[in-house]
Amino acid sequence: MAHRAGLEQAYDDGVRTVVDLRNPAEVQRRETDPLVAEAVGSGMSVVPAPTEEPGDPRFTALCGPYLNDPVHYADNVRLFPQKIGGIFHAIAAGASSFVLIPCTAGRDRSGMIAAMVQDLAGHTDEDIAAGYARAARGINERHRIHDPPHAREQHLSEDELAPLLELRGQAVVACVRELDSTAFLLEHGLSSAELTALLTLTAGR
Repeated sequence: MAHRAGLEQAYDDGVRTVVDLRNPAEVQRRETDPLVAEAVGSGMSVVPAPTEEPGDPRFTALCGPYLNDPVHYADNVRLFPQKIGGIFHAIAAGASSFVLIPCTAGRDRSGMIAAMVQDLAGHTDEDIAAGYARAARGINERHRIHDPPHAREQHLSEDELAPLLELRGQAVVACVRELDSTAFLLEHGLSSAELTALLTLTAGR
């Protein structure tokens, strides 16, 4: 089948574990998705690991139908600490190779976990904010080319996007610095050996 290059490139780049942050209802092929033979990803382990319970009224009251603003990352972590801990168990288990951590847009659920990984690795505030900005710019560019999936999303001009990224970058940094990712994960079941594996995974990358 067609459109196998992305998965093949990920495999060639060393990805062997995919920690899938999507909720079960999202894990289905859309009409616009390419057809890919199952064998293309046969060398990768896919671990379902949602970051939240999307129908939980506590979550929707704070975040709306889905997470789309870093100001709510701390709420997500506070409401579902065991889910966040489970994600890092999965990342640590795959740490002998590269680990891919996708959500649907690659911006907020992935961004939240990536920022925690960066916090563990000792990255600077600027690096963490820049990581979020790259993801947000990527999905914003997609919205320019393709219609956004619903009314909560829209393509933003650079004049609109730049100040928003400044604010949201600050929110990402504030979340992980207040959280202290190392202390949080150890408190919620991550072992010292798993933490060492995570630090080895991030070293020099």
